Amino acid sequence: MKKLSADERKGLLNILQTRFEKNMQRHKGIKWADVQARLEAHPAKLWSLQEMDITDGEPDVVGFDKKTGEYIFFDCAAESPKARRNTCYDRAALDSRKEHKPADSAMDMANAMGVDMLTEEQYRELQELGEFDLKTSSWILTPPAIRKLGGALFCDRRYDHVFVYHNGASSYYGVRGFRGSLRV
Repeated sequence: MKKLSADERKGLLNILQTRFEKNMQRHKGIKWADVQARLEAHPAKLWSLQEMDITDGEPDVVGFDKKTGEYIFFDCAAESPKARRNTCYDRAALDSRKEHKPADSAMDMANAMGVDMLTEEQYRELQELGEFDLKTSSWILTPPAIRKLGGALFCDRRYDHVFVYHNGASSYYGVRGFRGSLRV
């Protein structure tokens, strides 16, 4: 299990609390004390939140699942997280490139961080909380039928609308990354 030191935990909790309090519109009816208690009871999830934060994702609480008692965090950075850009979609796409390979794939990075990539539905939910990806785009979890044919999906917000596009899964761009989701 990947763990944070006591100082790292304290620092991360302070960052998350400050972000939480600054963006109350994202989590109406949720109290920070309840979120913090849940985080402290699940220290392995703190490591994943730290990974989301140090890769410029600015994770924040966006919901609460009443059935499971879990708080839902999404990357809420205004643009696709800087340290997660220039990635193709997944390992198969990365391996298929003969030259000019990116350093990593979005799916591999998400797995290493212990987070899930946003689905189209989650991406649209995020966009209800603010305006994200006005200059960048983010890979989203692609249905197997599309991926099997070599494609992958990504989203952005332009002209006050959320758009879903397709591209070859092996493509990568300096303005495309991915956003993660974590349930705690």
